[in-house]
Amino acid sequence: MSLREQAVPGQYLKSLNPAELAVCDGAGSFLQSAFWGTFKARFGWNARGFLADWGEGGVRPLLVLHRSLGPGVSFAYAPWGPELPGGMPGGLSPEQDAASRQAALEELALALRPFYRGSAFIRFDPPWYTRGADVFPPALEKPFTRAAADVQPPDSALVDLDRPAEAILESMKTKGRYNIRLAAKKGVTVRRGEEAELPVFYRLFQETARRDGIAIHSFGYYRSLFSLSREYREAQLQPEVRLYIAGEGGEDLAAIIILIRGKQAVYLYGASSDTRRNLMAPYGLQWKAMEEARAAGCLEYDLFGIPPREDPNHPMAGLYRFKTNFGGTVIHRCGSWDYPYRPAVKSLFNAALGIRKQLRSVKKR
Repeated sequence: MSLREQAVPGQYLKSLNPAELAVCDGAGSFLQSAFWGTFKARFGWNARGFLADWGEGGVRPLLVLHRSLGPGVSFAYAPWGPELPGGMPGGLSPEQDAASRQAALEELALALRPFYRGSAFIRFDPPWYTRGADVFPPALEKPFTRAAADVQPPDSALVDLDRPAEAILESMKTKGRYNIRLAAKKGVTVRRGEEAELPVFYRLFQETARRDGIAIHSFGYYRSLFSLSREYREAQLQPEVRLYIAGEGGEDLAAIIILIRGKQAVYLYGASSDTRRNLMAPYGLQWKAMEEARAAGCLEYDLFGIPPREDPNHPMAGLYRFKTNFGGTVIHRCGSWDYPYRPAVKSLFNAALGIRKQLRSVKKR
């Protein structure tokens, strides 16, 4: 059988067909969209669309990214994929049977293998999640193995925007409401930034990276994100990427980048100055973004990434406090998992990655 159509005699997945990348703009998540595939293709990835037929569950688009790890070695990656239809295991009911979800994911991994014969493995960030700070989804089992590091944040907080602004404020923790009002009282103002103001964001982002010891992309990465969003808007397509900048007395103190797509807004990147942190500019920024996302018809604001639990010893404990102060529902995904196509090569890759992480840790010290 040709690679144009793969019959899949599975319990869940009935067939998998290559498709134009554009079909992925029908996906629920921006990470499964053609927009994201096109964006990542500008930075060394090959993006490909598929249509997965889940039988009675229906047909859903699937975005798979692919890139080289070195001479003769590559891997495939489905960010927040697959999106299983409602009623399917892992669809809109995350409480459904974990074994069934795993079986469906394994069928998909096997169906994708002929398209990625040189790949050492395929990586998934299963999109299904549990709600509640202390309710975690079960881990996947063999033949899946846990990735050395999560690509996408498995834990987040979702703020319900489908209610009056006062109700959103009242649902926040006391500290969140207080800091939003404090920022306004201290004269912090928030403006919608233009694409030309991205250098403001990047300067603040570099300060944040130095302060927190995090890695960031080159300026061109974020500039390309905005330019592609502009191209999509000109074609009357979503998503829309927005920049917000907070300042006081003519000084820019913080900036964020959010993405609006359909009924959801996602907080992608945040940056703040090392100075005048007592003005609580990041709180004013987030509230302005939530208000404008709500005005744009969004029903949900995804704060996109927190530590797995409240732990004062966690290196990102401050991030957990900051984001949960906005009163959203804490959710947990199971993280990044690999299905090995070439187990020996995958083991060598893991060993090399472990050495690289150790060297980076030494450099940080």
